[in-house]
Amino acid sequence: MNANHVITIGRQLGSGGREIGQKLSELLRFSFYDKELICIASRESGLNEKYFEKADEKKRFSLFGSISGFRGLDATHTMNYYLTDETLFKIQSDVIRKLAAQKSCIFVGRCADYVLKDNPGILSLFITANIDDRIKRVAALQNLPENKARTHIERTDRERARYYNYFSGRDWGAAEHYHLCINSSVLGIDETVEVIGRLAQKRFGLR
Repeated sequence: MNANHVITIGRQLGSGGREIGQKLSELLRFSFYDKELICIASRESGLNEKYFEKADEKKRFSLFGSISGFRGLDATHTMNYYLTDETLFKIQSDVIRKLAAQKSCIFVGRCADYVLKDNPGILSLFITANIDDRIKRVAALQNLPENKARTHIERTDRERARYYNYFSGRDWGAAEHYHLCINSSVLGIDETVEVIGRLAQKRFGLR
């Protein structure tokens, strides 16, 4: 039986990283996970999705407060759990490791490259793009004027960098932490997918 293979994608907002990941999953027939991880982590832990959504790629250094209702608790008892960002990160990281052990996957964000750093069958990517292209993409996708799209991009990238840097101890987007950093503006989304696809096939010995 062939070993599972994993592709992780870090990305700047508006670079097309999610779209590239989706198209790669179709090309390589790998399972794809982005925000789907929130649903799975919620189901696995019994916690409401909103706690994972609050902490999703954002580092707030705060407690979310007490919550009760873990799946499987006796309804006659009340138990409070104080969830830190670190606890939620661990739950989500455990889900990433579990999925990677089960099948070949593509993970977008969530420090997956760091979580799976010891996995021998990994290809880690970082996707960037020219700022004008990023602004146009975000403005179109989120129906924003371009000045607000730029502000949103800058804020989101700061949040992603803080989240990644805090949990990994690395610098988000630094080339030495990835197998390939690529600017999707150079070739466009589809050709970028083709280039990465060929690299994945060679690295993993796929046909």
